[in-house]
Amino acid sequence: MQENIVLEFKRLYKSIPQIYRSPGRINLIGEHTDYNNGFVLPASVNKAIYFAISPNSLESYRLYAFDYKEEYQTTVKNVVKSDVHWANYLLGIIDQMKKAGRNIPGFDCVFGGNVPLGAGMSSSAAIECGLAYALNDIFQLDFTRLELVKISQMAEHEFAGVQCGIMDQFAVMYGKKDQVILLDCRSLDYDYFPFNMDNHLLILVNTGVKHSLASSEYNVRRNECNQGVKILQKYYSEIESLRDVSLAMLNEHQDKLPEKISRRCFYVIEENQRLKEACNKLSESDFNGFGKLMFETHEGLRDKYEVSCSELDHLVEISKNMEGVLGSRMMGGGFGGCTLNLIERDKLNEFKDSIISNYKTPEGKIPQIIEVQVENGTS
Repeated sequence: MQENIVLEFKRLYKSIPQIYRSPGRINLIGEHTDYNNGFVLPASVNKAIYFAISPNSLESYRLYAFDYKEEYQTTVKNVVKSDVHWANYLLGIIDQMKKAGRNIPGFDCVFGGNVPLGAGMSSSAAIECGLAYALNDIFQLDFTRLELVKISQMAEHEFAGVQCGIMDQFAVMYGKKDQVILLDCRSLDYDYFPFNMDNHLLILVNTGVKHSLASSEYNVRRNECNQGVKILQKYYSEIESLRDVSLAMLNEHQDKLPEKISRRCFYVIEENQRLKEACNKLSESDFNGFGKLMFETHEGLRDKYEVSCSELDHLVEISKNMEGVLGSRMMGGGFGGCTLNLIERDKLNEFKDSIISNYKTPEGKIPQIIEVQVENGTS
């Protein structure tokens, strides 16, 4: 992939580029906790977007999407939102850097990669962080890594139109090989925990179901959590978000919350506790214990947070009944996308056979099965 992108760059722009790599990400545990100021446990992976970039002597930005075989050009003075969807992820980065007072001269860029689209691996964050990192390096703009994360997040908000949390961009930029990131989504404090994969594999299985409800229901869940906070603030003035609520506090005033709101709150608070326990399991190299917590997360997402779907549930049930599968859960916003499975390395073929035998996508096809390894972040 990298070689092909370099060859295409040389063919199009007749110069020698700099090469950058920006990975997709997974989230092992801590789902729907980010916008509640909680904790997440993501990692960058070995599926990535590659960039070939070089300054040009023109007053223009020439961008080429290798996977679509499409070019987009605009002048240095005219960086505005485009009707070309993929271009906005790049233009948004340039726009944010200019707003921060930096001069971004003309450049040529060819990008493409193997982060699966629609699998919940944040290909958009990989694109944003990759270009931000590259421009910062090439033009010596002196942004810190955290500033590049925030620039990438704001580019998605303003040009791509998605009000994402900060987890995706943070995981893509800060990832380390064989380590997962414990990120506090309020303070942005972070720590690394070992994730040695000598004997284990992480496998994504794509339901083939598009996240058609994910964005609208995402906003509904945010509102439901905020309703719970407002009610609990009557009894605990120090509460700012569900992050600040203990199970004891929730139990004491559960009868004051509508039943649905109560379930949402219980899930988020329990998930933050599960995540801390999961980090302890990793410190002890207890992958069996970690896997059990993954199953518990799925049950919470299915029953209390209600963001799963029958296809995700079916895939988790198949995995649950297999020898060598330590944990399985839906990953991401929900209502489609992938399950994330933690399995023993020597059970890979049996796992694939079982999935293929027992699950077909809504179109009747064999599901996409994606093996991922924990790799370094944008570089």
